[in-house]
Amino acid sequence: MSSKHSTRYVVIVSFLSGAIGAFLVMLVTLNAFVSQNPNILSQLPSSVGAYLQQLQPVTATVNGTNVTLTQEALVIAAVKRSQPAVVSIIITADVPKVQQYFNDQFNPFDLFGSPFQYSVPQQNGETQKREIGGGSGFLVSADGLVLTNKHVVDQDNAEYTVFTNDGKKHTASVVDRDPANDLAILKIDGTGYPYLRFSDAKKIQIGQTVIAIGNSLGEFRNTVSVGVVSGLARSITAGARGQSELLEGVIQTDAAINPGNSGGPLLDLQGNVIGINVAIVQGSQNIGFALPADVAQSAVSSVQKSGTIERPYLGVRYIPITEQVKQENNLTVDYGALIIPGTGNQAAVIPGSGADKAGLAEGDIILEVDGVKIDADHSLSNLIHNKNVGDTVTLKILRKGGEKTVPATLTAIPTS
Repeated sequence: MSSKHSTRYVVIVSFLSGAIGAFLVMLVTLNAFVSQNPNILSQLPSSVGAYLQQLQPVTATVNGTNVTLTQEALVIAAVKRSQPAVVSIIITADVPKVQQYFNDQFNPFDLFGSPFQYSVPQQNGETQKREIGGGSGFLVSADGLVLTNKHVVDQDNAEYTVFTNDGKKHTASVVDRDPANDLAILKIDGTGYPYLRFSDAKKIQIGQTVIAIGNSLGEFRNTVSVGVVSGLARSITAGARGQSELLEGVIQTDAAINPGNSGGPLLDLQGNVIGINVAIVQGSQNIGFALPADVAQSAVSSVQKSGTIERPYLGVRYIPITEQVKQENNLTVDYGALIIPGTGNQAAVIPGSGADKAGLAEGDIILEVDGVKIDADHSLSNLIHNKNVGDTVTLKILRKGGEKTVPATLTAIPTS
């Protein structure tokens, strides 16, 4: 997160010359074409994306016109479609006012005998409103819901201002912050806003072309970068202002994500959101991460239904079992989640939680959730977070050498 804050579009229309098998290429302005055909992306056949991922042009018929689309053309169209819904978020707060007081002191090395002045910064008890940071976000509803990262808007005593793509300034309020992920939802007044739609996160593929848009360095609004999906289901520990958070199931991309891009969308070639840009690896060459769209979509749906972001919660403290944990604790399995007390002898099973009502106890090992084995690729927390509040899950547990299955109903993560 930062400490402060008429493109020519082209498509190719081609006709095959049967005699020599060559293409006659004619350039037309995509800007005009898209303006006449605002739903062009939805009119194209589903195979278009697959061909373009292989960097092969594909010809489609739109409103009776044969249009050969390249990957470049589709990126341009996706950006044109999406940019109006991407916003910049500016953070302001009251900070102490510092004044420079100049003191005179004799300088023995001054050959001319004049006093040496030095300045001392001192607080005078007053405050002033100043911009202290910035980030990105995007509209997810016509009535002004804005999705961003929690770490962008994590200060209760700050004021948040949203600048939409048309340059208008909007005062924003924080609707809720996600208790389980680095997500937050803001609200600006008004209706009729353009907004982005979510893609199916389960269809994301490594090597897929993606587009990142955001308020780079808190200064260059609606900056666009293009790359590919470099990895899936990553687990990282991300930090900001001395706080850290474990993020699981995130998307890795080499699309340039800079400070200030936090909270901006990661888009597919159809202009749909596949992720929310959340973190970069300092000192790396284009290693960035985005929270998957399904996690964000469930947060938005929760706010639209209940006014808050509710996340499912099993109610156990545990450590993932590895080969080392197996050896150290003399266990019979090298996978699963071992239920243990927390620091300061905190309860291993939270009283009143779904786990408590299901009869789970300290020392139990949860092996599976709804038939999915808990291992390095499928952590217990991630499997639970993909459920909904009120869902009943089937847990396979290992207790004193014997396996059994128990149902547990998930409740909402406590807010305090």
